[in-house]
Amino acid sequence: MKTLVIVTHPNINQSRINKSWMEAVQSQSNVTVHQLYESYPDFKIDVAKEQALLTSHDRIILQFPFYWYSTPSLLKEWFDAVLSYGWAYGEGGDKMRDKQLGVAVSTFGPAESYQHTGYNRFTMEELLKPIQATNNLIGTTFMTPFILNGVMHVSDEQLAQNTAAYVKYVTLQSVTV
Repeated sequence: MKTLVIVTHPNINQSRINKSWMEAVQSQSNVTVHQLYESYPDFKIDVAKEQALLTSHDRIILQFPFYWYSTPSLLKEWFDAVLSYGWAYGEGGDKMRDKQLGVAVSTFGPAESYQHTGYNRFTMEELLKPIQATNNLIGTTFMTPFILNGVMHVSDEQLAQNTAAYVKYVTLQSVTV
């Protein structure tokens, strides 16, 4: 199975978590790492190139830090441009059908803040529903999200363990939602 990891972090070199995840999966066989901010600093997405990348992979992992209850803006732009009518959905839009779609998300807030009684009042599963709805529209199989909360308080040992778990998430069959 060929996996495409789409890393969308505007400051990847300053990111302890996402950089660790990205570096760990780069060396895995059958894994392609694609950095959107490196490829498109001007936000001018090469739709044909992106669609070709998607077509040539079986599993797509969207890796990003959680910003304002959503994805970084370039990933939203990527959704709008690349997952087009007639290609990803709608009449003739079946190019993503039967692929796996996963998300790997890091949050600043601790896990407790992503509960109905927590600071954010919503769970991460609820906040990720727009991506799951996109998944439903384009016919992919949604993988259980990989989430690391409270990134400011993750020790080096915890990061090493979490990064090893992320490599497994990216490379092994995962349970779907």
